[in-house]
Amino acid sequence: MKQGKRPTNAQKYQIKQAGLNPQNWLIVKNLKHEHRLQLVHRETGRQREIAV
Repeated sequence: MKQGKRPTNAQKYQIKQAGLNPQNWLIVKNLKHEHRLQLVHRETGRQREIAV
């Protein structure tokens, strides 16, 4: 599994809008052209994808 990176302030806002706590999620991929973010949970390793 890839290591996630800390989200920027704009990404934190998008994560919060998706109903998630931005402190618990790291960015794996930022797919701007597809308007999606791939996230991984800091503790459990669960992966999730959100539309932005």
